[in-house]
Parts: sequence; structure tokens; C-alpha cells
Amino acid sequence: MRFIKMAVTIDRHEGFGPFSRSQRCKLQSYGHLDPNVVEHSKSGGTFSHSIELAFEAYNIHRSFSTPCLPLTTLVGEELTCHPPRIEIVRGSGAPVHALVVEVAIALASGIKPIPIPSGLGGAYAFCNQNGTNIAVAKPVDEEPFAFNNPKGLGGQMLGQPGLKKSIRIGETGIRELAAYLLDHGGLAAVPPTALVKFSNAAFFVTSNAAASALPMPKVASLQRFVGHAFDAGELGPSFFSVASVHNIGILDIRIMNLDRHAGNMLVAEHDTNNASYGSTVADLVPIDHGFCLPEWLDDPYFEWLHWPQASIPFSDYELDYISKLDPFKDAEVLRTAIPLLGESAIRVLIVCTVLLKQAAAAGLCLAEIGQMMTRKFREGQELPSEMENICLKVKASIHTKNRTEQGSKCEGAQISFGDLNQVQWEAFLEVFGELLRSVFEDKKCNGKKLEHLGSY
Repeated sequence: MRFIKMAVTIDRHEGFGPFSRSQRCKLQSYGHLDPNVVEHSKSGGTFSHSIELAFEAYNIHRSFSTPCLPLTTLVGEELTCHPPRIEIVRGSGAPVHALVVEVAIALASGIKPIPIPSGLGGAYAFCNQNGTNIAVAKPVDEEPFAFNNPKGLGGQMLGQPGLKKSIRIGETGIRELAAYLLDHGGLAAVPPTALVKFSNAAFFVTSNAAASALPMPKVASLQRFVGHAFDAGELGPSFFSVASVHNIGILDIRIMNLDRHAGNMLVAEHDTNNASYGSTVADLVPIDHGFCLPEWLDDPYFEWLHWPQASIPFSDYELDYISKLDPFKDAEVLRTAIPLLGESAIRVLIVCTVLLKQAAAAGLCLAEIGQMMTRKFREGQELPSEMENICLKVKASIHTKNRTEQGSKCEGAQISFGDLNQVQWEAFLEVFGELLRSVFEDKKCNGKKLEHLGSY
């Protein structure tokens, strides 16, 4: 059997692909995406046409720096004039580049993405030549309800309300990336994540597109695969370290995670002695952040809310980390790195981070903050969360109209900040901060009263 040498050419500006010989070449990378592309898909344009417009709208940069990684491929195996290819659309940093290089090598070696049967959307595992899983890709056109969904949940176009009404179809991938970018210092251990474009790779396509000579390019989130023996649902919370629960909770509060369930916290075990939680304490690795940063205040789901660790006070290190969070810098990071993420979602990040900072400084624990953000049920009705009520009061105080201000029910409510102009938004933040300080002062006073009564 005859072998030939191949190379994966790596552009420092995000291009990755296999070539039949070592060479210096200039690969395209894609910069700022015109938000009008999403508006086009909302107005009824086809997905394929929207994607075409999207990539035409990128500013194209070229690089003359192209180190090559040699590898060996069998003649005739996936070596055609149209080899599979992966390019970074959004994402940067050494861990992201290393991940994409590994996937590029796998593609050039003839390894195909493996469909993952679980979940409601299309997801694929990539392995290396040794058979070890290295990455998970989730194409945006295969999300739940998206027209190319492989699980029978398709039929709708990008830009329409998705499985979570406050998050549009086709936008979970950019939120996966946002969670990674916001996990400063890797506190919560979100795996390296990027938004990438696959060309000529073997992903699912509808029967209408299957007749095409070449697979349609796919935009997908790509995340480092996390090796694990369990997820949090397979072990009791007593096995998890306090720090790990707190770290994930801090991130979930900031990004208003609507879907933090036990299945998307993976268990990475290590042995340590901890008298409170047993002899083996597991660290948790959070994945699946597509349902975070909603366009309006929604009802988050925090699996950790009633775990004993969430009621333990923050450590000095955690309090210091929270105090140094800058929601306005984070907002600029997202505006620059992910221009497709709507301003209304970015403002939700700011509001939630302000709440976290003031609550932690006032001495509230993770569980108490999570309870403030979670809606309540009474007599079969869903009522606004404490946080939503505070925001309603603030919006009313700056004379903005909101359809939920006159009622106590939360059904169908959309407390959004996207309807505020810049002057109103600044006024909102000022009044919001003042009202939070008053709320936390009252909580302190009530806590002292209860403490006093308990001493009798």
C-alpha cells in the first residue's frame, strides 16, 4: 500500500486545511460579520443564502505566516480536489488554535465526524488517529427547530424564536463562545470553544441538499471534548467540591444560564480529603452554554440551587474574583469578539453581573442570589422573580413603557433592556444600583432581626 505525505497549512489568521504538498500559501479568515445577515434570515431568506451572504460580508485578511504540520494519508482516502477543511470564524488564543489544528489533522487523515445520539440538536464528536475523542461540533443549522435538524425537530429558519423563546434559532453557537470568553482565568473551567466553518465535511444534510455535488459549508461551535466517567446526575452532590460548584454558579449567574442541568456538568474526579463531603471530591466541568445570555430576563434553571455547597459562603478568593469583575469591559469583549450577539443580550449580562457583585458584597451566598433570579409558582401561576420585580420598578421609575408593568403575572413577560436608548439605559443602571443597595440593606436588617430572635 502506497503512502504519500500531506500537510495541514495553518494560517495565523484562522485558516486550517489539508494540502497535497508542503507550500506557503495565503488562506482567508473571516472578520466582522454584518448583523444585517441575521436580519435577512429573520425576514424569511433561506439558510444557505444567509450563510452565503454572511461569508461574503466578512472582511478578508491574509497572512504570509504558514507553518505546516506534516502527516501521512493513504492515497485515495479522502484525498480529492475538494478536501475537508475547517476555518476559525470567531475565537482566538493558544488553546483554541491547538484544538482547531487537531481537528484539521483529523479531517486531513480521513476521520469523519461521529453523530452523537443524545440531545435535541445535531452534535458530532471528532477523534484523533488513536481513536481518542478530541472535540465536539454543533452546527448552527442543526439546532432544535432549525430547518436542518437531524432529530426530527426542524422546519424553522434562523433568527426565529428557538427552544428557549428568548434565544433565536442559530444563535446558540455564539453563546457557547461567549461563555468561554467570559470565564476569566478559567475559573469555571469552560473548555476551549470557537465558532468555525467546515467545508466538505460529512455532516447531516436534508434530502433536498443531499443531491448536491459537495456538502454545504457548515458554521458550528467547536469545543474541546472533556473526558469524564460521569455527569453530575450520576453522582450525588455530596461528591462535588464546594469551589467547583461556586465557580460554575458564579458564571451561571453572570450569563443568566437558562439550562444548567446535571447532564451538562461533567465529573472529573480527583482524590482529596474533605471531612464535609467525603473522601473523594469531584471537580465539575461545565459544557453546553447555548442557552445563556437571553435577549430578555427569562427564568434561569440552576441545578445547583439547592445543593448544600450553594449555601456555603463565598471564599475570600471568590469574593475577590467577583469584586474585580467589570461588566462593562465584558460587554466590550462581546461586542468586539461576537458582533452578532444582540445588544439586549449584552445588557442582560451587565444587569446580572451588577446583581452578583452587589449581592456578594452584601454577604449573600450563591443559593440566595440564585433564588433572587428564579421565578416562583403560586396557585398554578408563574410569578416574576425578585430580580424581575426590581427591574420592573426601575423601568417604571424612568418612565418607560413595559407591557408587564400593570400585572403581577409573568406569563409571556419580556422584560427587555433593548428598548432603552443610551440615556435611558444609563439612567436604568443608576437607579438599579441604588435600588439593589436598598434591597440588600433590608435583607441585612431582616437577617439581624432573625438572628436576634433566635438568641431568645
